[in-house]
Amino acid sequence: MYLTSAVKCGKTAYGIQTDTIVACSRLLEQELALFKHVKVLMLMGDVAIKAVNAIARRAGEARVIPAGATYKLRNGTYQFRGARVFPSYLQAGPSFFIEKVKRRMIAEDIAAALACAA
Repeated sequence: MYLTSAVKCGKTAYGIQTDTIVACSRLLEQELALFKHVKVLMLMGDVAIKAVNAIARRAGEARVIPAGATYKLRNGTYQFRGARVFPSYLQAGPSFFIEKVKRRMIAEDIAAALACAA
């Protein structure tokens, strides 16, 4: 198991703008290229989803994860360069402690990803 952040550039505001995600996804792309035999990618949050979609678009590939609400997308089957991709929620921030249903969904998504990687 390997954990990393989707954006490796410093934030200049509370949120991360789409153009920053796209520009900084080049660093993520280089990092992912180091792992040739990845079975599973968990995309925890919208920023991670946008970053991987930006990498795919730059290479002329289709979007990995379609646009839409995470709760609708999380049970879909998605692939990126031979790896199964699981979109899920970010495991941090104030909403993690408020929305108990998200904690359950994150746990389910992690269990599904681990089962797929086994």
